[in-house]
Amino acid sequence: MIHEIAQFITDQIFDMGYLGIFLLMLIESSFIPFPSEIVLVPAGYLASKGDMVISLILFSSLLGSIGGALINYFGALYVGRRFLLRYGKYILISEVTLNKMEDFFKKHGAISTFSGRLIPGIRQLISIPAGLSKMDLKVFVFYTSLGALVWSIILVTLGYVIGENQELIKEYLSLIVTITLACVTIITAIYIYNIKRKNA
Repeated sequence: MIHEIAQFITDQIFDMGYLGIFLLMLIESSFIPFPSEIVLVPAGYLASKGDMVISLILFSSLLGSIGGALINYFGALYVGRRFLLRYGKYILISEVTLNKMEDFFKKHGAISTFSGRLIPGIRQLISIPAGLSKMDLKVFVFYTSLGALVWSIILVTLGYVIGENQELIKEYLSLIVTITLACVTIITAIYIYNIKRKNA
């Protein structure tokens, strides 16, 4: 159901070109669930036909991704934190928990933000704990941009190489998600190992 609604929205906005890509990725990176593959894969296909330019697709996607992430970040920072400090006790979230989260993101916010941007279902949500924990804004934007750019390149390349073949796209997208999750796991494991070795 969500996918069909997202496809309808994409069809309506995509005719706006690069502005449409920016708006769709802004939605995708905010708190609204929206699959980025139905935006960037077709854009990659249009680039393969010469109707769009890859660099402008990636630029529009990156700006939209940062904009959506900042919506979540500032929403969590100014609204979510006050809300949880006032009502969090009713859902077992105390000020102590928020302070622990803040300490965690101060130490590990970079790897958490970058890795989170590469995981479907989490990539939109990672901005919320970053905002709640008052993660340094420059660090947040840098690693959000890095993760969003990597993901955008993957999807645009998929559309550029495979084109309109929906079955192949589904097959390769599933494989790419699996490989990405494996890479994120390895990166995280290496990071944890280095932290433990440094502490030792």
